[in-house]
Amino acid sequence: MTGEKTGGLTDVPGIRVGHATDPVGLTGCTVVLCEEGAIGGVDQRGGAPGTRETDLLRPMHLVEKVHAVLLTGGSAFGLAAADGVMRYLEERGVGFDTGVAKVPIVPAAVIFDLSLGDPAARPDAAMGYAACQAATDGPVPEGNVGAGTGASAGKVLGVTRAMKTGIGSAAIRLGDGLVVAALMVANPFGNVVDPQTGWILAGVRPPDMERPADTLLLLQFFYEQGLLRPFPTTNTVIGVVATNARMSKEQVNKVAQMAQDGIARAVRPAHTMFDGDTLFALATGEKPADVNVVGALAAEVVAQAIVRAAKMAESAGGLPAHRDLSGRS
Repeated sequence: MTGEKTGGLTDVPGIRVGHATDPVGLTGCTVVLCEEGAIGGVDQRGGAPGTRETDLLRPMHLVEKVHAVLLTGGSAFGLAAADGVMRYLEERGVGFDTGVAKVPIVPAAVIFDLSLGDPAARPDAAMGYAACQAATDGPVPEGNVGAGTGASAGKVLGVTRAMKTGIGSAAIRLGDGLVVAALMVANPFGNVVDPQTGWILAGVRPPDMERPADTLLLLQFFYEQGLLRPFPTTNTVIGVVATNARMSKEQVNKVAQMAQDGIARAVRPAHTMFDGDTLFALATGEKPADVNVVGALAAEVVAQAIVRAAKMAESAGGLPAHRDLSGRS
């Protein structure tokens, strides 16, 4: 892929990222602030989503700009953290002007991390507010922070045979100044793989194997042996793609749709009924750009960010991480 690989989501001017982390309960939340407003879009493909304010992002709806996006642990309980984000923005006079009040537009998506750490520990409004206070336009912390604190991958044999993952970010800058970046929380039912090599970075660990195994092969084996059973919905890959491109609401939604291909490249299998895969897209409107180029780059940085979410994670909750098995990050 041409273009310079750079730091992460905050490479897009006007975007700030903040984490709030509970390292004991193994949960947390991450806020992406765009207080000047950014055209928003969304694409949701998993079968078990937990979301807020996604309908208004679709074409043919009134509101075009959003002021923040929340990524959070805690399953549906974690959506309460968005209240803290709204309070933070309201205090600063940021929001959609209704004539009687400015209402901050804060879409959100959750991962299920209740199986790791303390299931009673969930992000709340105070944690959402704290994430906003911590937000900066500096390098984005990755790994076991924010919404990635309780993330894991490879749960076909249950969470105890999974591996620790987290949150990761990546960006590409073209020569004309166009930036496309992603921030991803990797918590899939399937494995995280390196699209360049096919190597499993984090995934299911059968008891008799030192390295993670192929989830798809295990699913085929279970099916052929009549051993398929309902799997817990303890998963989901969620994230934000941002760009400084000037785009319509329809185009931003197209970018979110194309960006989902990045999940399919780095997660195997992706978009199952046990995942709630949801991608938000934001366009700050600074540079004219072609939607096809932005969408193609979006898929690339999504895959890169998911890979980083696995590589930057550290062991926690009794689960090893990629760096523990490989000896490198």
